[in-house]
Amino acid sequence: MTAHQVEVLVVGGGAAGMAAAAAAAREGARTLLVERDARLGGVLDQCIHPGFGLHRYREELTGPEFAHRLVGEVAACGAEVWTGCTVLEVRPDGPRVRVAGEAGLVEVRPRAVVWATGARERPFGTLLISGTRPAGIYTAGLAQRLVNVHGFLPGRRAIILGSGDIGLIMARRLHLEGVEVVAVVELRPFPGGLLRNVVQCLEDFGIPLLLRHTVAQVHGRDRLSGVTVVEVDDMGRPIPGTETLVEADTLILSVGLIPEAEGIPFVPLDQVNRGPRVDSRFRTEVPWLFVAGNALTVFDLVDAVAQVGEEAGACAARHARGELPRRRPIPLVRGDNVLHLVPTALDPEAPATLYLRVPRPLAVARVEIGPGVLVRNHRGVRPAEMVAVKLPLEAMRELARLPEVEVRVVSG
Repeated sequence: MTAHQVEVLVVGGGAAGMAAAAAAAREGARTLLVERDARLGGVLDQCIHPGFGLHRYREELTGPEFAHRLVGEVAACGAEVWTGCTVLEVRPDGPRVRVAGEAGLVEVRPRAVVWATGARERPFGTLLISGTRPAGIYTAGLAQRLVNVHGFLPGRRAIILGSGDIGLIMARRLHLEGVEVVAVVELRPFPGGLLRNVVQCLEDFGIPLLLRHTVAQVHGRDRLSGVTVVEVDDMGRPIPGTETLVEADTLILSVGLIPEAEGIPFVPLDQVNRGPRVDSRFRTEVPWLFVAGNALTVFDLVDAVAQVGEEAGACAARHARGELPRRRPIPLVRGDNVLHLVPTALDPEAPATLYLRVPRPLAVARVEIGPGVLVRNHRGVRPAEMVAVKLPLEAMRELARLPEVEVRVVSG
């Protein structure tokens, strides 16, 4: 086994990983980006719809166009790139990372690691839906790859469970390809995706959105023949007598994403975000390990993913040079109406940005950080849309005096 010395190792070649590698290289660090696929881009390469880049590049791009811009940034900064490589093990002592690829087994010895492996789709087996297990059941991301990359249609008559953004986008995509999309079924009383996707993907094409409904049973032997759709109460429990049999040969699942952190089992996870706990410099409780993008928590916009990747990459480069001393972090505590929250602690010596989600839609909301240290008013806050709050250095110095900082969202 050969050894390879670098200052910053970035694991994952999606938006967060490419932005992190470019930022670290711009900081002057010798940077290596490792990606298990044959090319960089991650899930962006199969997202051929527009809507990317409005914040980062000030123009509307498709997913492959956004990825192409980032690939150019990585190349321009001189970061080393290994594609077709899989990380087998991350050892906390060193650190040392074992990578397998065309060159065989290599032990990479960096001074800092940025973990940017994205998120995986929640599989069908976790949903506890009764019935058979026939062909014709796909996650939304898999269906998207089949249609957009390989040119295959998953079926002819589809129903979509869950109203996440990928599910909404695939409802439109399948409709445009001639597939009859019967409905999008959502357990909650509000859609799970961005409002613009609800309008542009469902309402503009007359595709029904059934709120407070779910799939209770799957039918079919070799191939899916239909599903039983049932209405649910406020607790998400099926209401007897509301069952409806819907004929379909395809069931598309858009039921959430889970941050991919299994490769770093020695890092404590946040029980709500499902990703590692990090401070406002995106550093975990292991000083040399930084996390960025959807491996941290699931973001709604790729522009925010790239921004977080940039910050994590720059901080990793500074750590590799010994310019980022570890200070006592200020713990963040979830208050009223706060579900997902990143980071989970603050570094008091630098400005920061908080990202949070609310558990239910609020027409008018006020974000309060600390006992009146920072207050921000927002309109139309929804669970699908991440709320970003910038904390200037003056606010950070005030918060540094507190043993912990509560973040809450007040309605009205």
